Amino acid sequence: MSSAPGRRTGLLFVLSAPSGSGKTTLMARLQRWDRRLVRSVSMTTRGPRSGERHGREYWFVTPSRFAAERRRGALLEHAQVLQHWYGTPRGGIEAARRRGRDVLLGIDVQGARQIKRSGYPAVSVFIQPPGVLALRRRLQGRGTETPAQIRARLALARRELRCVPEYDYVVVNDRLDDAVAQLEAIIMAERCRVRPAWL
Repeated sequence: MSSAPGRRTGLLFVLSAPSGSGKTTLMARLQRWDRRLVRSVSMTTRGPRSGERHGREYWFVTPSRFAAERRRGALLEHAQVLQHWYGTPRGGIEAARRRGRDVLLGIDVQGARQIKRSGYPAVSVFIQPPGVLALRRRLQGRGTETPAQIRARLALARRELRCVPEYDYVVVNDRLDDAVAQLEAIIMAERCRVRPAWL
């Protein structure tokens, strides 16, 4: 991927975390810290939660539309999580990177693994909760899921935590300000890293 003369190609930062670990809050804080950061909006077949808006938190689409996008190769990655499909539109990320913008992409471990295997250049960060009990409290505090759904998410979180060694970095989100500072340091370090011109 090339960018305009004199302009660097933007970086892709892949952030994964168990549901309830604070990934969305962290990404919002990062964007307030640096307005040059762009958040990739994923596509999903699940319905919107209270307060979510089409095109802001997710692109909410039908299963048939999602399948069509996947077939035509328009998704950088895709995965099924708890009976719903999630995927990352490729076009928006590549357009932002060509403009020299760094992109934040919040996806699950399946999607992050697909990107890594594809060879697409990305920096991967796992956001880890301080513990399963803290994660349970956060999920219960959201009030958006039934007890059965919370149990399913905790079981999934335990499986996801075993994938930490696959990532470039891990940040424990115990104290929000500390986690934000660590992510800011990772972004600054990666911007200073020497990379081949084609990345």
